[in-house]
Amino acid sequence: MCFLGQQMVFEEAEQTLALLLGGKVSAKQIERVCHYYGQQFEDDLQQSIDKGGAISVVGNKCCYAMLDGGMIFTREEKWKEMKVARFFDRQDHVNVSRERNYIGDSIYAAHLGDHRAFLKKVEHHLDKKGNVVFIADGARWIWKWVEAMYPESTQILDFYHAKQHLCQYAEIAMREKKQREKWLGEQTLLLLDDGIESVMENIMAIKRGSRKARNEKEKILQYYTENKERMKYKTYRENSLMIGSGPIEAAHRNVIQQRMKLSGQRWTRKGAQQMANLRVLNKSKQWAKLIDFIEMAA
Repeated sequence: MCFLGQQMVFEEAEQTLALLLGGKVSAKQIERVCHYYGQQFEDDLQQSIDKGGAISVVGNKCCYAMLDGGMIFTREEKWKEMKVARFFDRQDHVNVSRERNYIGDSIYAAHLGDHRAFLKKVEHHLDKKGNVVFIADGARWIWKWVEAMYPESTQILDFYHAKQHLCQYAEIAMREKKQREKWLGEQTLLLLDDGIESVMENIMAIKRGSRKARNEKEKILQYYTENKERMKYKTYRENSLMIGSGPIEAAHRNVIQQRMKLSGQRWTRKGAQQMANLRVLNKSKQWAKLIDFIEMAA
């Protein structure tokens, strides 16, 4: 019931169970069971965090840790951010082609609510002595926490976020399309060549522009100034490190959205966390933990 309930809407889970087992279990009962065990997992996790417990997914290996947020619809507060983290060993990342990567086993964490509670869940999975590579966007709360808790880690600003800011500025500052595309191509190559200082100089060299363009220039220069030590993309690639946060965006789609953003889905905040917990267990290949909860309750 839990497995089907976290895979599909409860009404479809009811139909599937009837076809597979020939018995009648209502969608409402499947929903109740899912929320019950989703809460059991949450309570167990919080108890472990409170006791200072940790699950190291790093050991002596190099581990990627990626953090990001995505929106889901709640009954109480409409759209709220579900924060997700993805962890995987560097050796589990393989470049299949220039445009495609393969990642083996991953561990996930998810939290709907305060970022401090989310970060406690992240810490639960990471060894502070491990070799961790963080890839994220420019959210200050992420990098402030990383610098405080994992000062020896490698910090990488997601390249595609960095380029997106560049594109947004160019769209406002340059009306002529060919000029804009040429300029963007040049700046992108500089970014990939550890040339963030040159990119910033080239942005500052654009003198003309509307008030909106000047404001956007100030914003992008501040963003790059705060993150330039995390933008050594040539160096990262020479060390065979990823520079993009595509895997965490894929995690949002695969772990959260595929079940929780289906047509007509509206969650209570508590129910959303409970369902996210079941999704995390399944996608992290830790479903045996749920079986243990059920057996202990029997």
